[in-house]
Amino acid sequence: MAERIAPFLITFAVAFLLAVTLTPVIRRLAQRHEITAEPGGRRKHGRRIAKLGGTAIFIAFNVAVILAQFLPVERMDAKEGTRLIGLLLGGLILFVVGVLDDKRELGPWAQLIVQLAAASVAVGFLIHIEFFNNPLTGEWTPKFPYVVTVLVSLVWLLGMTNTVNWLDGLDGLAAGVTAIASLVLFINAAFRLDPSQDSVALLPVALLGATLGFLPYNFAPASVFIGGSALWLGFTLGSLSIIGGAKMASVLLVMGGPIVDVAWQIVYRLRTGKDPTRGDRGHLHFRLFDRGWSQRRIVSYYYLFCAVFGTLTLVVSSRIFKLTALGVLAAVVIVTLVILTRDDKVADI
Repeated sequence: MAERIAPFLITFAVAFLLAVTLTPVIRRLAQRHEITAEPGGRRKHGRRIAKLGGTAIFIAFNVAVILAQFLPVERMDAKEGTRLIGLLLGGLILFVVGVLDDKRELGPWAQLIVQLAAASVAVGFLIHIEFFNNPLTGEWTPKFPYVVTVLVSLVWLLGMTNTVNWLDGLDGLAAGVTAIASLVLFINAAFRLDPSQDSVALLPVALLGATLGFLPYNFAPASVFIGGSALWLGFTLGSLSIIGGAKMASVLLVMGGPIVDVAWQIVYRLRTGKDPTRGDRGHLHFRLFDRGWSQRRIVSYYYLFCAVFGTLTLVVSSRIFKLTALGVLAAVVIVTLVILTRDDKVADI
């Protein structure tokens, strides 16, 4: 058992220590070059905060993942290397654009085009959804036609990319929730799949270490923001959910609240004649903050909410129960948003 656990611990430690070490260095560089978020804005923070923090997560994750390829772990999928290249290349595209966004604030449609390019690279390197397990019958669906596979995969990757990006509105929120989702994916791949996928499990454990190493600097009151690299973070999480045995159901339960919130905002903005890509303070976490909740309180509730539903994916085997839980989760979020938006007026940023 010790020999089996050692690669996970090494990968986690490398990612964690790199993130802990690099984050203050990158913070100082961002401050020196004035790559900062001005006071106010969508976050309503009271002082200039360094951006580019996601760079530390990106470097820590990539170094740990590359190192993990040399560890003595059984590799069961001959196409694993191909998918890893797609993950790293697609992620690199979004990371570079995220850094540019931190410096120049790219428009939402330019970001969307780049997201589509990164997702296309991932799909081209076999990070795609070919079928899924029917929760009603417990049987795998027939393999999708290639066109359907591509469309479904692109929608999933774009959805996860923007969910995490839009979630990055309060200190520690996006990084912490991503860490929880990464932990669930790791446990699924390493301990719940039969046979286990240890080589695949190294990927989410690297992301777990990188986000946890960054979180002390990003938790309220944050001294550094993730910045445009939140796009990369969402893309990576979405890709890992496909690579890790197509565990989209697990990620759906962990990220169900934020996903419903994103869907709600798109519909709400379209109904009120607003551009659905333009940010505002209509997200659930912003509405709670504007009603007087502290950032730490909101983020802690998000952590608890995501952790509880993530735990359900690990301890409950009934697919019907999971589907019901997902429905309950969506209903709770929607009812909460209906109540909070009844009398609120949301301003564009």
